[in-house]
Amino acid sequence: MSSEFGRVLRVSVFGQSHGKAIGVNMDGLPAGEAIDLEALYAFLDRRKPGKSPLSTARKESDTPVFLSGLENGVTCGAPLCAIIENSDQHSSDYSELADKPRPSHADYTAWVKWAGQADMRGGGHFSGRLTAPLCIAGGIAKQILARRGVYVGAHLSSVGTENDISFPLRPSADLFSQVASKPFPVLDDRAGDRMRALILEARQNLDSVGGTIECAAIGLPAGLGDPMFDGIENRLASALFGIPAVKGVEFGLGFGSARLHGSENNDSFTVEDGQIVTESNRAGGILGGITTGMPITLRVAMKPTPSISQAQRTVSLSAMENTELIIRGRHDPCIAHRAVPVVEAVTATVLLDILLEGHHGTF
Repeated sequence: MSSEFGRVLRVSVFGQSHGKAIGVNMDGLPAGEAIDLEALYAFLDRRKPGKSPLSTARKESDTPVFLSGLENGVTCGAPLCAIIENSDQHSSDYSELADKPRPSHADYTAWVKWAGQADMRGGGHFSGRLTAPLCIAGGIAKQILARRGVYVGAHLSSVGTENDISFPLRPSADLFSQVASKPFPVLDDRAGDRMRALILEARQNLDSVGGTIECAAIGLPAGLGDPMFDGIENRLASALFGIPAVKGVEFGLGFGSARLHGSENNDSFTVEDGQIVTESNRAGGILGGITTGMPITLRVAMKPTPSISQAQRTVSLSAMENTELIIRGRHDPCIAHRAVPVVEAVTATVLLDILLEGHHGTF
């Protein structure tokens, strides 16, 4: 189905942005895993809306209600189902959009596919609101992985033309925690100040701006994954493209490697403390779809929020004629900074699924 992913750990997301609730179902979680709910709430808080002028003014508590799968804070083997109730919808802001699809949004394609029956208030099932249940799944996956020495972290790599520095060759769990604790998730706070200025400028101009996110995973052994169509990149990219507004995914140096010679791009092997490692990591910790034991590194490109307050050209679906649209409502001038924990969440969930698959569903 389109709204689920995973093999051993099967994760499905449900709900609409302005429906009664959104939620997630996780089938295949190992039993007996204690979940620190306070740590989970802190993780969810990192993507929560309404905290600053850099994001939408919509205010939601994003507190999950667990319907099954968790007893006394411990997974019990049953499918884990959790919902987040929606409480701050302004559906009247979207009445005009039923007839006038927003440029670069899924309004038109959903109208075609479901013959005008899709609930597109707030973006419906296509909304970034659906990343909150993804973070429930990913926050749980991150805790289970951490007990096995596997850590996933991310930072805002760029906004518009402003760039953060990159993760070092071997990022640490402490570095991931330091970034996660910041109100704006960058490595270089001076770069962060420039990024924030760009976002605020876009808001003032009734516009939006895109960005990129760099994510890394450490502690994974060499040898995970498969060649060709079932590699680590394949499975991560497939799930990462499920995050609303993602338009590109690259691993290691990615598209940058196309500008180099082999002598510049190759990662030389060496022995360090009895382990085979590479002196650089332009491959992003993956060769032939299989992990090398070096950190997995990837970048995700997020498009600018399509809902902007400037007048835009569109069509009237009922009249089949050209018209103009001015979008009202509350929207993010930049999606990317709130999507940092979402990229972590999806990456962690996929990696947990891969590890469970290799261990026949248990550790």
